[in-house]
Amino acid sequence: MEFKDSKTYANLHAAFAGESQAWAKYSFFSKKAKKDGYQQIANIFDETARNESAHAKIWFEYIVNGIKETGENLKAAQEGEHYEWTEMYAQFAKEAKEEGFTEIAKKFELVAAIEKSHDERYGKLLANVQDGKVFARNEGAVWVCLNCGHIYTGTTPPVICPVCKHPQAYFEIQAKNY
Repeated sequence: MEFKDSKTYANLHAAFAGESQAWAKYSFFSKKAKKDGYQQIANIFDETARNESAHAKIWFEYIVNGIKETGENLKAAQEGEHYEWTEMYAQFAKEAKEEGFTEIAKKFELVAAIEKSHDERYGKLLANVQDGKVFARNEGAVWVCLNCGHIYTGTTPPVICPVCKHPQAYFEIQAKNY
């Protein structure tokens, strides 16, 4: 029997979905408990959410046969986001309108627009990985260390941060949106 045709494979999908939903749900519950003044309960919801996340990862790794390299993950993420905004949410909005749920239809449309931006962002990030431009620019850029805040100007950030010794992976182009 092919693994993908097995009941076990279907069960892995169900387990992944259940654990992922529990992870999200408990994260929401934690925020509410904290807002309501119950820090201990919020902490317990957070701890349980982390546990559920770990369980979801176990089942996901079986489903996809291990987490792939970043380029493949970006491609998969882009494909998923593209499906969500071009097909899934478009269909959901259409059906909600037909059933008279106009507020929900509008939310589906608004979220579809967000998913489109995710699709585009993952596409650009994938191109940067494929073209070797994650840590290199043709023109000088301002790079910032995400650990200590060190600022460096140049075409590539330092291999090692001269301040905190974190690797180049901790640098990103500084964005000023203020």
